[in-house]
Amino acid sequence: MMAPLLEFLLALFLFFAYASKLNEKFKGLYWPLTDFLRCVTAAIIYFAISIAAVSKYSDGASKAAGVFGFVATIVFAIDFYITFNDLLGFLKQGSPDPPEGHKSEDEDSDSDSD
Repeated sequence: MMAPLLEFLLALFLFFAYASKLNEKFKGLYWPLTDFLRCVTAAIIYFAISIAAVSKYSDGASKAAGVFGFVATIVFAIDFYITFNDLLGFLKQGSPDPPEGHKSEDEDSDSDSD
């Protein structure tokens, strides 16, 4: 019960951080990577707990909890995919390639050196 609660609290904290624009104030923390790791760990934790709930207990409530856990795993997996694409865009921003509209000094010069 502790692992899903911690995942929920971490998700709530990240939601609060994005809503209050803390990600713009604290530039030292890689926010997309933090969100990516949260999605991955949440999907793994909810998947493991769902398997345990379905296989270990035979009552209806545990089976329902397992089904809801599998649904949560799918939702976290979709969030994982979306966040992974955002993370790739974030990492490409830091690449040393020049922007498309930027000209080099050789292309910008007018002089003829014949």
